[in-house]
Amino acid sequence: MAKSVAIVTGASQGIGRATAIRLAKDFEAIVLVARHRENLEETARYVHETGAESLIIDADIAAPGVPKVVIDQVMAKFGRIDALLNIAGAVPQIDLFEMTDDQWDQATELKLHGARRLTLAAWPALKASAGAVVMMSGNSAQVPKSGYAAVAAINAAIVALAKAFADRGIEDGVQVNSVMPGPVMTGRRRSFVQKWASANGMSDEEALIRFPQNAGISRFGEPEEIADLLAFLVSPSARWITGSALRMDGGEVKAV
Repeated sequence: MAKSVAIVTGASQGIGRATAIRLAKDFEAIVLVARHRENLEETARYVHETGAESLIIDADIAAPGVPKVVIDQVMAKFGRIDALLNIAGAVPQIDLFEMTDDQWDQATELKLHGARRLTLAAWPALKASAGAVVMMSGNSAQVPKSGYAAVAAINAAIVALAKAFADRGIEDGVQVNSVMPGPVMTGRRRSFVQKWASANGMSDEEALIRFPQNAGISRFGEPEEIADLLAFLVSPSARWITGSALRMDGGEVKAV
């Protein structure tokens, strides 16, 4: 019997790593995709402890030809794809008037086009398995500000892209959604808070308290909380959820 297979990009750290480990409870094989092999090997150890097989693919999905290579490797190894979770894509938080064209292009290639190309390459296999796709956006898609314009613009594009894929998926039997997390305490978030602390003349410890207060939330989210939501979205229980953008941000976005 063929194994159930989930692909997780950005699996070397943060939400991607937490998601890969969480999905190991539900899928027999987890494909771990990211640029840093050593970090992926650490994720793989956790996946094995949870009970699933793993396939490590250290690759930069921002490169146009790489997504097809990734899918070809998965199909050669397992012969099927049941879920694709597009999590890779750290976009720099640089002011709208300071971010260069090259920085815009690099961010867009990884987070938007990487996810688009990977989903296109995986689509025939997902169609065959009646599979599911999740694309990672962020709540900045709904509250763009000049200080992180690229993050907001690319996240908004991802929500629209997921909606378009979901429209085709109704015909093809593929479920597609996007998720918009708020401030989640990853290593990248911790570095950002440390810079924010320095810029505002406070200690790191004080910043970890003040930042959530300023954002109007009770605390930072945890990667495992987002991972639980993603696991639900690719589970049988969520099959009638498609074309949705789910926000999980501790109440940071106040608009209806």
